[in-house]
Amino acid sequence: MNYGRFASYEDFLKELEQFHGKMAPGGVLGLQMVNLAWELLPPGIEMDVICETRKCLTDAIQLLTPCTVGNHWLKVVDTGRFAAVFYDKRTGKGVRISLSTEKLKNFPVIHDWFFKLTPKKDQSLEAILGEICRAGYDILDHRPVQVDPQVFKPRDKTPPVVCPICGEAYPPAHGDRCRGCQGVTDGTFR
Repeated sequence: MNYGRFASYEDFLKELEQFHGKMAPGGVLGLQMVNLAWELLPPGIEMDVICETRKCLTDAIQLLTPCTVGNHWLKVVDTGRFAAVFYDKRTGKGVRISLSTEKLKNFPVIHDWFFKLTPKKDQSLEAILGEICRAGYDILDHRPVQVDPQVFKPRDKTPPVVCPICGEAYPPAHGDRCRGCQGVTDGTFR
């Protein structure tokens, strides 16, 4: 098992807990997914990732790979599925890895935790993490993918412009005013 920049599984767990704010079994699932991606992809590639959830999987990806939301090598397309596409940033060839709901049936502790069938107060974090480690890749599905070239094309380096309404800088490709002033928020603030 590869722990990225961490010397051991225990070191990874400590950093995951600190980074995520609490111990996250989904982050340990992410460890399994990242390791499988490294095994399935050709050695030496520069990887980008599209994560299909906003949950703790993104934290594991950011801890274990050079891909972060901030450097744009990690994109989040929230389909609500516990899955990610790991791909060569130059060619778009990659692999989609997902948590298999079918295979989870063979791992009742993970299954009941993931589907929230066991109340949180009755869950054993130690048992969940132990079963995730024992399960390894046996709870994951994977398939090759080709990412659309529009997704992995180099980012536009055009300088920002100033919004005539709010006075803040924004990418000119967004239109004649920033997306905030266009009303493009997800409704979470005004």
